[in-house]
Amino acid sequence: MSHPRDTTSTRSSSLSAARRRRELAGLAGGEQVDVLVVGLGATGAGAALDAASRGLTVAAIDAHDLAFGTSRWSSKLIHGGLRYLASGQLDVAHESAVERGVLMERTAPHLVAAQPFVLPLTPLVSRAQAALARAGLHAGDVLRASARTSRATLPGPRALSPVETRHMAPALRPAGLRGGLLSWDGRLSDDARLVTALARTAAAHGARVLTRVRALSLDGTGALVRDETTGEETRIRARAVVNATGVWAGGLIDDIRLRPSRGTHLVLRSEDLGSLTAGLHIPIPGEANRFVLVLPQGDGRVYVGLTDEPVDGEVPDVPEVPETDIGFLLDVLGSALDVSLGREDVIGAFAGLRPLLDTSGAAGAPRTADISRRHAVLTSPDGVVTVVGGKLTTYRRMAQDALDAAVAARGLVAGPCRTAALPLVGAASPARLAALDAPRRLVRRYGTEATAVHALGLADPALARPVVPGHPVTAAELVWAVRHEGALDEADLLDRRTRIGVVPDDRAAALVTAREVLRHEEELLAPRSGGAVSA
Repeated sequence: MSHPRDTTSTRSSSLSAARRRRELAGLAGGEQVDVLVVGLGATGAGAALDAASRGLTVAAIDAHDLAFGTSRWSSKLIHGGLRYLASGQLDVAHESAVERGVLMERTAPHLVAAQPFVLPLTPLVSRAQAALARAGLHAGDVLRASARTSRATLPGPRALSPVETRHMAPALRPAGLRGGLLSWDGRLSDDARLVTALARTAAAHGARVLTRVRALSLDGTGALVRDETTGEETRIRARAVVNATGVWAGGLIDDIRLRPSRGTHLVLRSEDLGSLTAGLHIPIPGEANRFVLVLPQGDGRVYVGLTDEPVDGEVPDVPEVPETDIGFLLDVLGSALDVSLGREDVIGAFAGLRPLLDTSGAAGAPRTADISRRHAVLTSPDGVVTVVGGKLTTYRRMAQDALDAAVAARGLVAGPCRTAALPLVGAASPARLAALDAPRRLVRRYGTEATAVHALGLADPALARPVVPGHPVTAAELVWAVRHEGALDEADLLDRRTRIGVVPDDRAAALVTAREVLRHEEELLAPRSGGAVSA
C-alpha cells in the first residue's frame, strides 16, 4: 500500500518519533522547565495540558506509552456520580456530575456521548430494591441538573414495560421480567483516545510529551530519567514536579500508601448477546448497590465488567485476569440472560488497577469496593506533588488540584486554570460534527480530524481496508497514529491507539499490517526514490 502524505492543520499538536527525539535532546542539553509531569495516563496528560495552558513550560514523560496503565482499562464510562450519591459522598458525586458535563458539552463532545442503560427488573430484584433504584435514578437526574448539564445532553430516566425492555436487550430472560429502568450516563468512544487527545492538546500548547522515558528517581528539582529506546540516562531539570503515576506512585515517592483494586472486563461477540441497543446494569446477587455492566462497543464486541478485588504485592505493568474473575462475571450474566455463555465464548479479557488511597492505617480495612474514590494531592518534604485516588471521570479536576498545589509549593507565576472550557483536539459542536463528510465511526473517534483520516483512505484504497476482517479499524488509522499520535511500535498501534489488541486472535492477525505501516513511515523520513509498498 502507498501512504500519501496528508495536509492538515494539526502540525503543532502532532506527536511523532521525530518530535520526541528533538524535544528530548533539548531537555538533555540542560534546559529547565517550569513543570515536569511524570505519568501520561488521563491525570498526567491532563496535568500537562493544565500547566501548559496556564503559560508554564512543561515536560511530561512516561516509561511506556500514552494511556499504558489504568487509563486504557476502564469501563469507558463518564459517570455522573450516582454510586457516590447513594453512599452519602455528596461532594464526590457532585464533582463527578460537573466533570461529566464539562467533557460532554465543552471539552470533548466528539469523544463522550450519552449512553442509555437498562436495569432489568428480574425476579432477583425485589420490588423494594426496584423502588430504591428508581429513586436513585431520579436523584441522579437532580444531580445532572445541579451540575447544569442540559436535558438535551442527558435525557431523564423512565420506567420501561417488559416489551420495551426486551426490545432494547433481547438477550434478557423473559420469565419473571417485570420491565426495566432506563437511565443515561456519559460514555467514551475510547478511554485511550481521550488520553491521546489530552496529550496532543498539551503539545499544541507547547508541552514536550515524551513516551518511553522512565523516571528513575524524583525530587523537587527534577528527575533522573532513562530513554528506554537508547538506554541513555540524563537529568530533566524542573522548578516543580508532579507525580501522576497512579498505582505506581509509591515506587517513586516514599510514604504513599495505596490499596490497588483490580477491575476485570470480559470481551464477548455482539452476536452472542443479540441486538443490544443499550447497556445493561445487572444487579450482583447479595449486593445492594453493585452491578455488572454490559457495554456494547459498536465494533462487533461487547465488554462485560466490572470486578472490584484487592491486589496485594508488587504492581505489574499489565495485570493478568484470573479465571475466578471470568467465572464470577459469567455467573452474574447467567442470572439475567436467556443465552448460555461459557468460557469458550470469552474472546478476550483485560484488567486495570485503580489507585485507591489507603487511609485505613490499621488491619481490618474496608473492601476496596467501599473505599472512597475521592482523590488526594500530597506534597513530599522536598516538594514533589503526588496526585492519587480519583477516577477517570474526574481526571481534569485532579490535574487542576495537583497544578494548584505545585504552583503554590514552588512559587510559580502562572495564570488561572483554563481546562474546564478548553476544547481538546478534534472537539466541535454537535452540529459541526454531524456535518463532517466522514464515516460516523471516525467522527466519534477523531472529531474534526475524521475528514483527514478518511482522506488517507480515499487517496489510497489499500489504506481504507480493515486491518482485520470483521473489525472496522483501517490501515489509514494506523498511519494517522504514527504521524500524529506518537505511536512508536506495534503495541502502541494495536493496544492503545486502536482496540484491536483486546482480542488476542485479532491482534495476531493485525501484526503484519502494523509492522508494515511502521516500516513504511520510517522510510518516509529518509530520502526515497518513490514506489508503492504493499502490505
